[in-house]
Order: sequence, then C-alpha cells, then structure tokens
Amino acid sequence: IINNYLDGTQGGAVDKASPSSMRFRDSKRKVDYVLVYHYRKRLTGHPPGVGSPELMHRSVSLALVSNGGTEKGHAEPQHQDGGQHVPQEQPGLPGVEVMELSPLDTLEEQKRLQREEYERNLLEAGLEIEKDPENKSQGLSFVRIHAPWQVLSREAELLKIKMPTKKMYEITEEGGILKTLNEIWCKLTEPLQPQVPQQENNNMKSLSYPFSREKMYLYNIKDKDTFFDNATRSRIVREILKRTTTKARNSMGIGTLIANNVYDAAYPLHDGEYEGQNDDMNERKLLYREWARYGVFYKFQPINLIRKYFGEKIGLYFAWLGLYTEFLIPSSVVGIIVFLYGCITIESDIPSKEMCDQRNAFTMCPLCDKFCDYWNLSSACVTARASHLFDNPATVFFSIFMALWATTFLEQWKRLQMRLSYFWDLTGLEEEEEHPRPEYETKLLQKKLKNKTITTEKSDEDDKKKLTWSDRMPGYAANFGLILFMIMLTFSAVFGVIVYRITTAAALSFSTNETTRSNVRVTVTATAVIINLVVILILDEIYGAVAKWLTEIEVPKTEKTFEERLILKAFLLKFVNSYAPIFYVAFFKGRFVGRPGHYVYVFDGYRMEECAPGGCLMELCIQLSIIMLGKQLIQNNLFEIGIPKLKKLLRKLKDERTEPKEMDTNQSKNPQQWDLDYILEPFTGLTPEYMEMIIQFGFVTLFVASFPLAPLFALLNNIIEVRLDAKKFVTELRRPDTVRAKDIGIWYNILSGIGKLSVIINAFVIAVTSDFIPRLMYQYAYSQNGTMHGFINHTLSYFNVSHLKAGTQPENSLFAQDVLFCRFKDYREPPWSRNQYEFSKQYWAVLSARLAFVILFQNLVMFLSVLVDWMIPDIPKDISEQIKKEKSVLVDFFLKEEHEKLKLIESFITRDKQKHKSGTKGERIRAASFCQCNRSQKGSFASFSSQHTEV
Repeated sequence: IINNYLDGTQGGAVDKASPSSMRFRDSKRKVDYVLVYHYRKRLTGHPPGVGSPELMHRSVSLALVSNGGTEKGHAEPQHQDGGQHVPQEQPGLPGVEVMELSPLDTLEEQKRLQREEYERNLLEAGLEIEKDPENKSQGLSFVRIHAPWQVLSREAELLKIKMPTKKMYEITEEGGILKTLNEIWCKLTEPLQPQVPQQENNNMKSLSYPFSREKMYLYNIKDKDTFFDNATRSRIVREILKRTTTKARNSMGIGTLIANNVYDAAYPLHDGEYEGQNDDMNERKLLYREWARYGVFYKFQPINLIRKYFGEKIGLYFAWLGLYTEFLIPSSVVGIIVFLYGCITIESDIPSKEMCDQRNAFTMCPLCDKFCDYWNLSSACVTARASHLFDNPATVFFSIFMALWATTFLEQWKRLQMRLSYFWDLTGLEEEEEHPRPEYETKLLQKKLKNKTITTEKSDEDDKKKLTWSDRMPGYAANFGLILFMIMLTFSAVFGVIVYRITTAAALSFSTNETTRSNVRVTVTATAVIINLVVILILDEIYGAVAKWLTEIEVPKTEKTFEERLILKAFLLKFVNSYAPIFYVAFFKGRFVGRPGHYVYVFDGYRMEECAPGGCLMELCIQLSIIMLGKQLIQNNLFEIGIPKLKKLLRKLKDERTEPKEMDTNQSKNPQQWDLDYILEPFTGLTPEYMEMIIQFGFVTLFVASFPLAPLFALLNNIIEVRLDAKKFVTELRRPDTVRAKDIGIWYNILSGIGKLSVIINAFVIAVTSDFIPRLMYQYAYSQNGTMHGFINHTLSYFNVSHLKAGTQPENSLFAQDVLFCRFKDYREPPWSRNQYEFSKQYWAVLSARLAFVILFQNLVMFLSVLVDWMIPDIPKDISEQIKKEKSVLVDFFLKEEHEKLKLIESFITRDKQKHKSGTKGERIRAASFCQCNRSQKGSFASFSSQHTEV
C-alpha cells in the first residue's frame, strides 16, 4: 500500500484532508518509522510539453547516459521530476530515450533509483509506505512507514518478544519486620513519587511469554492496533530496515544507505509535543512534567515509564544513575563529618601549633638559589593549619569506609539489576544475533573483489567469509602506536605544566615586590591547576574523536563489539588524561628534590619543585577539587547544554541556506511531528553519559583520602545531571531506537576495576603523601612522653650553610644574625655525624612502616570487601522465588489452556456426533417400516442400515 507515491493525481485529493501528526493521511494507520532524504531536481533544460502528465504516465524505458557511457539495465521514469530534457531516439533501440546528465545529476539519479528499489523491497516485506510529492526544485522528503498486524506478529515471533498473557499471578511479599519497614518507607516517600499512571494492583504481575502466532489464544489481545506499544512497533520496523538490502554495491541495509547519503536520517517518532496548552496527555509530555524539569529534582525517577518509552538499555542507565546518586547521600554525610572533625580538632593539633609558634625559631634553608633568603617555618602557619583539615586520623577511617561503600554500591546495583530484569521480563533474555556493520561488509566485499583478481591455490573458504588477523593488522598497529603517542602526549602536557611551575616560581622569586615574593606558592599552584584543567578539557575532546577513529579502522564486525572497543579506548585515554596531574602531585612531587648543597636541577639552573612545609596533601586536595569541579561544571553541564543547541542552530541555518524559498502546496501550516523531530539532534549512544559518570566515580573513590568532600560535590552535580540528561532525551534528541539489554555491559567491569584500584591508591596516599605514618611512628616509637610534642623538630634535618655551593648562597640576607645551620624537611644525618647528610635510621624505619601499612590496609579492605560481597546475595531472595514461581505458573497455565483447548475440540466433536445421530434417526424409522412390508426381501438391508447407523 503506497499513498501519494508515483501518482500525481492522488496527492491533490488527499492534501485537502487534515492528517493527524502521528498517522497516515487516512488518520487511521500509525506512523511507526520515518525515513528522510534530500532531493534535487535536474539542472538541465526541459522543452515545453515534455513534462506533461501524458508523458509522465507513459510507459517508456529510459537509458541514462553519463560521460558517454550507457547505464546497464533500465530505470523507471522520473514521475515527479519537473526537470526538462530533450528526448532523442537512440538508433537501433526504438522507444528508448537518451538523456545527457551532468555528474551531479547522475549521482542524484543513482540515489533516486536506490531509494525506489529499497522502498519496493520494504513493500515486499509487508510494510506500508506514504510519502509526499516532491513539489520543489530541491528540498526534504519524508517517507512514513506503517507496520500492519501481519508484519508485527510475524516479526515479534521471529524476535521472540515477550508479551503479556491473559494470566495474572500474585507477587508474594516478604513478611515480618521488612514488610513493616517497607510500608513506613512508602508512606514517608509518597510526596517524592512521580505522578505517573501505575498498575491498579501492584501485587499482581502479568505472565509474559514470547509471542507466537500459533498460541494467539494465550494473549490478551483486545485491540490489534494497541497490543504492541509504539516502542515495540518501531523496534520491529528498525529490524526490517536493517536487513532489507538493494542490488547496489555495498548496500546492506538502512545503515549503509544513510552512510552513502541516499537517506539523511531514519528515526521513530516522539509521542507528540512535550509542551502545549492542549489537554491530550501523551507519554512524552508526562515524562517532561514529572521527570525532565529542574523543578522536580526532589522526586524519584519514573523508571518504568522511562523504560517503556526509551527501551531497556536507556532505562537501565537512568536506574544506575539514580542508585549511584542515592548512594552518594550517605558518603556525603560521612565526608562532611570527617571534614568537620578536622575543623573541630584544628586547635588541639600539636604539630600545627608548634609550626605556628614563633618562639620555635626554625630557620629554613632557601627555597631557591641566590635570590631566596632564609625563612622562618612559622610563616607557613596557614598552610599547616589547612592541611590538618584533610590530613587527620579520620581520613583513614573514611578511606576504608569509601572502599566498602564502592563494594556495597556494586552489589546493590547487581540486586537492583536483577529486580528490574524480573519486572521488565528480561530474565532468560538471549543475545540477539546482530547484523554486521556496513563498514565491515564493505571491507569484506573489497577483500572478495581483491581475491577475485589475485587467486591463489591455497585460499581458505572461511577466510573469504570473514576478516582475519592479517586483514586487521594495519588497524591494530595504528591503534597501538597512536594510543602510546596519546599517552605520551598527556605526560608531555603534565611535564610542560611542571616546567611552567618551576620557571614561574623562580621568576616570581626575583621580584622586588614583597607581596609577590610571599605569595609565590599560592600563585603558582592556582594558575598551574587552571592550565591543567584547560589542557584536560581540550585533550578530552580530542581523545574522544581519536578513540572513535581508531575503533573504526579496526573494523569490528558488530555494533556491540564496536561499542565495547570504543569504550575501552576512550576510557583509557580519558583516565590517563584526567588523573595524570593528580598522580604527579600525590606520588612524585617533592620526591626527587635532593637536599641542600646537592639539589636536582632541571634545564641547568631550575631546581625541582618541593612540597609545602605541611606536605603535598593540601596541594593534592586543591588540584583534585578544581579539576573535578571544573570538569563537572564546564564539560558535564555547559558543554552538554550549549553544544546541542549550537548544533541545532547550525543545522537550521544550513537547511535554510540550502533550501530555496518556494511555496510548498503540500505542507500544511502547522509542522507535523516528523518535521519537528528531524530538527532535533540525532541520538549517538550512551557512551558519553556513562563516561562522565565513571570519571566522576574515579574522583570520588580514588583520591578520597585527600578530599573527603568529593562525594558531596558529586551528589550536587548528579542532582542536576539526572534532570539535564532527562531534558536532553525528552526535548532535544530524536527518539532513540529501543534496545533490549539485561545489564550495563562493560561499564560494570570498569566500575569494579576502579573500586579495586581505589583501595591501592588510597593506601599509598595515606602512607606516602600524608603525614599519618610519620606521626604514628613518632608518637609510639620516638616520643619521650607518648605525645606529639617535638614532632616538627623530629622531621627537620640540619644543614651547615657553609656547605652550600658557591654562587647559591642568599644575597643580601635580611636575617640579623649570621645563620650557621638551616633546617630542611627530611630524615638525614646531621652535618656533625660521620655519615653526614645520609638517610638516617628514622628514614628507613618510617619507610618500612609506610610499606607495612600499605600491605595491611590493602589486605584488610580487600577482605572486608569480599566479606560484604559474600554477605549480600546477587539475586534478592524474593526475586529468585518469584522467578521459580513464574516458571511453575507458566507450565500450569499452558497445561490449563491446552486442556481447555482439548475440551473445546471434544465438545465440537460431540456436537457434530449428536447432529449426525439426530439426522439418521428418521432414516432408521423409515427403514424399519419399509422392512416390515418387505421383510423377506430386505432383511439383510435393514441389518446393514442399523449397523451403519451405529458406526
């Protein structure tokens, strides 16, 4: 069934009707899918009269001639083409016209022929098509597709789509205290629930079974138009579009046709407008009101409605994001408590008091050569006090807590995932056989053509049907080389910022302004972190594009393989890019400085940078907080809001520029839904959404020992992020194709890997970066009275200033008295010792304690994580029981239905038998009377009749 297709007279009649924005012109059949393409009429001239309707409807064969060559085969006439041509009879071929076409016209004609063939094949597959006449010289055309019941039922059976049956069964709830707590929780959270339609009885569930045309009596089919919802209908049509091919080379479905610009786009329609004064409510408008607005940030997400509208894959993403955001609440509360503990105990912290006490005249060695003077340790009082906010015993507890938090979160997600799988009928979901990607098929076709020209005797048939290692080796080599280059580029950027810090610190130290010299460290740290943030944001965008290109040259076979490889590459590059500067500050800064008189120099004269007197943990906290907040604010929010709007504006300007301003009699004044959806941004996958959350998960868990407030900032970001993503999906993106998925795929493995890595990194941050171990060692091994008094003096070593190299001594020292010894932070032998300036026994004792702590902490936390994993079952007990119950109910239901079917058949047989008996009774009476008259002659006949009747 084709409407307005290759028939100019039909279009005018139908145009008078006012069609629904979601249906065909007859206002009955739903639009399940839309194909869009740009068309352009021929640029060549056309004599008057040639484009008349008589010639249009004439059955004539056209041979298209381009660049002196004749196209093989024949083409159908250009029915809707207003272009002009001069018909010429080709000698020897009566009735065949020859048209000279420009290269641009030839390409357009090839596309038109491909579209016509593809649409004919769709019709053969059972779909119904409607398209508007092409009234402009160039413009957009929409092909609307409808799937009738026969096609839907056939494809639903092939795809094994589970549909609800007539049978409903009761969900047994856990009794006792858990039920009571659940009821209390439901009452408390009632104002937070979204106002969306719910099932009348939440304790009842429909029994689902894969659709089968032979068992139609099992399903509750009240209306064939609404039995399959819009998402399922579009999914079925998409499968047909993907497997329908054309005879053109490299054409393996709609994906290839879009890649070759035969069609511009293919998408299912949204369920109408999301805003408006009209009272008719649709699922899109409901999602906007109850989910995709910032005003409803406090409400729970309508996960079931999201799944129904967008499909299981997107539903699982928002369910995961919701659970992750909920889990951030307790970790934020504990992080705030840890931070407040640091604020409360700052006045009682003995080491920071000793550092701030000006009576303790700790004269420190110069921070740079020649231009820097000696300085008092008390001048770094503010830094020391600020360091205590994050470097206190509570951070060790918080690190253990966050490691267990990550394990509990992943276990709880597995349980929620299983619960959703049960209620969404995903249990027992089989991996669907995926169609090969168009790029893979193209590469395979090129290989076959190459093998035809170069034939070998020992060619393996299997190798011809697929791409082997040898075919992909150039792609793998390019991947390895470029990924290595990108990682080195990240390290180079980090090194460049290090050089900037060293040179800027040296330059500011030469300043004559006292204020500038006193704030050197703050200025350098702040500017360097901002530079790091800008570099990270720029490289993130570059790495995303590079990862996609590298995956494409690998030529993966299926979309799933392509997505997994892209995720791994993008995650590796973005992980290194985001965390490399933080790793440097945490584990490398200040470790390779040297000592007074024997410093390590960079670029012949610039000393390696040192940590602040209070340690590097404060700087690590600053670095982590600025990068995390900057990425969340700029990349996750501003980019996510601004870039789609900018793309939409550019596409609109491009369409206005390319399309001539002609009056289109076909188009109604009000734009249809397919026009509105085409303006929206195409859906490109969930990878960017997951990626930003996974990187954030790393910030929350990997270095949480240095920044306990990270979960709080992540929580505040995610409250906005959920609504931002929701608004984007509902209002700014075309409706995605529904994809069935029973888990979040490779992202779970990445989360699990980050959780395990966080244990090791936090162990090293506490042991190496913070002063937790030195303080512990001093209090229990070196302190005379078991307190922290004297800790600062214990950590400072002596240096004889006469041992400074010539030319490095401070010029014009402001110190009144002559300085004989200066102090520096390290565990080294004093100058009066036999092994002067060598590492002391305390250094080796502290180092041993650091390593012992790492091993102890790691094993303890890993053991606790395994214990939590073991204690929390992956499948909730009630769900496992319900799954078993569902199987038994399904068997009983089948047996009952089959029994009823058998009884029905038996009743039909009995009824037929009774009819047959009543019909033969009269014949028996007539036969008996006849026998009485002619008993002697017809005795045998009577007995035969009675026997026949019994039979």
